Amino acid sequence: MQNTSKINQLIGPATVALIAVAGLYYVKWSPYYARAFAAAANHAIGKSILMGTEAQAPAPSWDAALAYAMAYGKAIWQAMVLGLLLGSGIQALLPPGLIARLLGRRGIAPVFAAGLLSLPGMMCTCCAAPVVLGLRKERATPGAAMAFWLGNTVLNPATLVFIGFVLGWNWAALRLVLGAVLVFGLGWLVNRVSPPDETVEAFVLPAEDRGNPFLRWLGILARMAVRLIPEYVVIVLLLGAARAWLFPVIGPDIDDSLIWIVGFAVAGTLFVIPTAGEVPIIQAMLSLGMGAGPAGALLMTLPPVSLPSAAMLARSFHPRALGVAIGGVVLMGVVGGLLAVAFGL
Repeated sequence: MQNTSKINQLIGPATVALIAVAGLYYVKWSPYYARAFAAAANHAIGKSILMGTEAQAPAPSWDAALAYAMAYGKAIWQAMVLGLLLGSGIQALLPPGLIARLLGRRGIAPVFAAGLLSLPGMMCTCCAAPVVLGLRKERATPGAAMAFWLGNTVLNPATLVFIGFVLGWNWAALRLVLGAVLVFGLGWLVNRVSPPDETVEAFVLPAEDRGNPFLRWLGILARMAVRLIPEYVVIVLLLGAARAWLFPVIGPDIDDSLIWIVGFAVAGTLFVIPTAGEVPIIQAMLSLGMGAGPAGALLMTLPPVSLPSAAMLARSFHPRALGVAIGGVVLMGVVGGLLAVAFGL
């Protein structure tokens, strides 16, 4: 009987590990490996999802909203399914207390561990959100969960390679250095501003579902999907419609002045893109004559957070911590833009 119990305790973690490895290989590792060779050969990885080859995004309309939501959904749906499976699996299938033991202390070590753990994930901010929610539910500290969330996007190894081949390795170096500051610095800061007795809303299951971990997994998965996906879709539609308001006509008039750098830092923080979507967006904007300053701001703000992902995690972080994270991303975008100008990128 004891051996059976030990075997059962191994099945859950093995299932989570299998989903993570197989899912990431299929959704991320294999496609990005091939895409890296295409980026090296063509110095491009596709068209800008924001505006295609035009100088401006389409005017606000239902058609603009639906077109963007469809294009975005096509790019990320597999990763979103994987994120939901992993986020629910962490809660239901891992041994109780495992995440708390690994990432539950307030020191800097769990923040670094979570940031490094994010590197193989390479998910966009919204697809990583369900995993972050699962980590917080299992008592990862706010700072560790934040480092994992931000690290998936700004320290994504594949995106750094794409940036190097498409925009130039000086842009990749800027992203890497500022990205490390963003991930580990904001992780540390979020721990400092979060209340020590903070609790996270649980997905409460019926009593009959609590015994079998796989039934518990299905129950949590269903509740996560029902709660997260509708609000996510609505906000993506709104942002798709509002593209022309967030990003004006792109050209030489968008120069390196501070007002443009700050404006694009804010717009990039609010907007939502798929993984590595910032690369063709910035490439298209630079080709139309936009200054390096606004491009540097977008390099640091388009990937890490967005309105949809912030809404998905609103109940996983204290409002003060989430506000600090969003403000920190905007600030790092301004720094990125100023450095891009200073270094003549």
